[in-house]
Amino acid sequence: MNNLLTDIAGVRVGHAEDAKIASGVTAVVFDQPAVAAIDVRGGGPGTREDALLDLANTVERVDAIALSGGSAFGLETGGGVQAWLAEQGRGFRVREALIPIVPGAILFDLLNGGDKAWGRFAPYRDLGYAAAASAAASDFALGSVGAGFGATTATLKGGLGSASAVTSSGARVAAIIAVNAVGSVTVGDGPWFWAAPFEVTGEFGGRGLPNKFTEDMLRMRIKGGPAAAERENTTIGVVVTDATLTKPQAKRLAMIAHTGFARAIYPVHAPNDGDVLFAAATCEKPVEPLVGLTELGMVAANVVARAIARGVYSATALPFPGAQPAWKDRFG
Repeated sequence: MNNLLTDIAGVRVGHAEDAKIASGVTAVVFDQPAVAAIDVRGGGPGTREDALLDLANTVERVDAIALSGGSAFGLETGGGVQAWLAEQGRGFRVREALIPIVPGAILFDLLNGGDKAWGRFAPYRDLGYAAAASAAASDFALGSVGAGFGATTATLKGGLGSASAVTSSGARVAAIIAVNAVGSVTVGDGPWFWAAPFEVTGEFGGRGLPNKFTEDMLRMRIKGGPAAAERENTTIGVVVTDATLTKPQAKRLAMIAHTGFARAIYPVHAPNDGDVLFAAATCEKPVEPLVGLTELGMVAANVVARAIARGVYSATALPFPGAQPAWKDRFG
């Protein structure tokens, strides 16, 4: 166990970034199609193929999931991932045709100081291809990489994080999250992460929580201040398990795991967030459908919270005037 999404056998992760535009993408690629569902909680989401994941619809398994910066421009990332999968002969078969199934979600990073004058076509399709081509079933970088490259939060540089755990029955569950929240991942102006109660072996600094919470710590901190109206935000991610789940059970897993957002971000699921969480199952181990699924969701929520904190903890500041400081710049 490396405390990463790739602790789930058959799951690969690849990143691609463009430092000039201060944005990037992450591809989660499954060696075999995985059962998948989606849960949307934010008020301003941007998604690709989300209707396909509706429980009433036919396709149950996906080949990959694309996470991207770039706001609506980043939806093209899925096309790049799809192109790479097509070259590998992957996809949903319709007679002689193969159609790679690649849902995705985007976050807003268009105002972070990067040069977004990219010409007629945005670079996200090519970045998606590069991310899929580089995807590996081993270690991958955290922080200001991939879809988290240009991410920010209310107070500190955002980033991409991951974490994993094992349930009492032996099922593995892991998450990868790109943290670009309208709210704050840390308490007040201090170094403490809201997710501190779920931290494992000092994975995001081991600072715990403050001895007491003051009124100032609990006041709202959001991008742009209390009058902010811009949709500059969104936290997106994927939780994956090796448990055997149906599509409705995967949906329930995504719903329970979304609790991890609330444990790690304050405030969360706002009108100007677009928070999205995918859940996928590689279906290697049976799970009891009531208590077993409940425990799986509980552990998944903890893993999501930890991944969010790790994304901010591991981030580095962008090299632009006025860029947000990284956690380690202030507290490390």
